[in-house]
Amino acid sequence: MDNESDRFFFRVISADDQEVRLDVFLSTRSNALSRSSAQRLIKSGAVRVNGCCSKPGYRLKAGDKVILLNQPTSAQIPEPESVDFGIIHEDPSLIVVNKPAGLVVHPAPGHFAGTLVHGLLQHCGVLSGIGGELRPGIVHRLDKDTSGLMVVAKSDSAHAFLAEQFKSGSVKKQYIAIVHGRVKGNEGQIDPPIARHPVRRKQMSVAFAGGRQALTKWEKLEEFQSGFSLLSVSIKTGRTHQIRVHLSHIGHPVAGDPVYGYGRNWWKRHPLYKKGILPLIDRQMLHARRLGFIHPKHNRLFEFEAPLPGDMEGLMRVLKYPNLHARTNKKLDIGRKLFMLS
Repeated sequence: MDNESDRFFFRVISADDQEVRLDVFLSTRSNALSRSSAQRLIKSGAVRVNGCCSKPGYRLKAGDKVILLNQPTSAQIPEPESVDFGIIHEDPSLIVVNKPAGLVVHPAPGHFAGTLVHGLLQHCGVLSGIGGELRPGIVHRLDKDTSGLMVVAKSDSAHAFLAEQFKSGSVKKQYIAIVHGRVKGNEGQIDPPIARHPVRRKQMSVAFAGGRQALTKWEKLEEFQSGFSLLSVSIKTGRTHQIRVHLSHIGHPVAGDPVYGYGRNWWKRHPLYKKGILPLIDRQMLHARRLGFIHPKHNRLFEFEAPLPGDMEGLMRVLKYPNLHARTNKKLDIGRKLFMLS
């Protein structure tokens, strides 16, 4: 049987995934795998179901244990490296970080250096091994261009304890999003299932047949006359790109989202851009602001908060006071670095 450190992917199948093909399951649960890639891995023997090799068309059953063996090259195994990120809290069991936008969480094709994992290894030295050699300590993830809070496990026991909370939906996760359009109402929820896009395999989409359950709740914090809204968003499930897909589905995509939102040509046609005060946004305006979970050692709720990054603060000022910036002729340089208006 494979060693714990050789595992790249491990799942115990729930009732929701019964009868799903093995190749479909792998491609919809891993950002790095297309269905054809999953089929090749299964046929090569790199995927085990209940300890045995299987076939791409195998229909999963509740309780099946699916393991994808990781065989990284020595050049891909992360080594300690200096990487910039914020530290909100640290103790012997875990570390809570404030991930900046633009930082990839763990090594993946095209990103085998400069990830959060490389920086954590430099800072901590030791992380849990449950995630395998490429993802040590990683209990959950944020998209590359989403900023905000993440908890990372230092030990296997802490990792398992935290992972169970994420799986059960008991972790408190609150995001701040600047979205297109003036959202009607003060609050609501979005619950269509989400699955891998049938054609664009790196994207997700709403799928009423065959998708995984997803629930996103939102509350409107502010509405801007320039055609944007500020939302507080909480999620019980953690599907890939869930918030971005759900908000786009209701017609209010996250501002700056290059996949599910509006492109650069849209921004250039906006009246505020033509006046020279609305910048081109180069990432989705989505920030994981609050995170709460039961601590594995203290057995009580720990809650953390990360302030909005400079690019989101700056965009909000432009949207809230467009006339002020028009009079002063100040065009903001919205980038990934923290900035202040003069």
